Amino acid sequence: MTDFSSSLSIAVFGEILAIDQLARNRISKALPRGMELSHFSVLNSLARSGAERTPAQLARTFHLTRGAMTNTLSKLEWAGWIHVRPDWDDARRKLVSISPAGLSARNAAVAAIAPIIDEVSAKVGEDRMRATLPVLRELRQQLEGSD
Repeated sequence: MTDFSSSLSIAVFGEILAIDQLARNRISKALPRGMELSHFSVLNSLARSGAERTPAQLARTFHLTRGAMTNTLSKLEWAGWIHVRPDWDDARRKLVSISPAGLSARNAAVAAIAPIIDEVSAKVGEDRMRATLPVLRELRQQLEGSD
């Protein structure tokens, strides 16, 4: 890699990391009381998929250990935002689904963070946001493939 492409790559990834940190900070502050970003992420994933998932599948989705995911799921279950049940086909596994209360909490979170996201996106512009998305998706896919 040339010095130019190396410094370009470092600059791009530096911006992505800075954006990640700033976005997490702003979104975390806007989430409903008692909801952490990890909680929202899991609830949003379950709401969008509309399907039950195993804790292992969720851990892989978020690139977490099973222990870390179990901790998050325990908090979500305690809050009444998810249901965890045995897998009737394999008693060793559990299945996780979003509860009606969890869907309401997720929707409240979306309503709380949407203005932040919309404001930033409007300032950048729809055309530029749309043009950036394929590059970001490709970067993510390359990183996912390198595990």
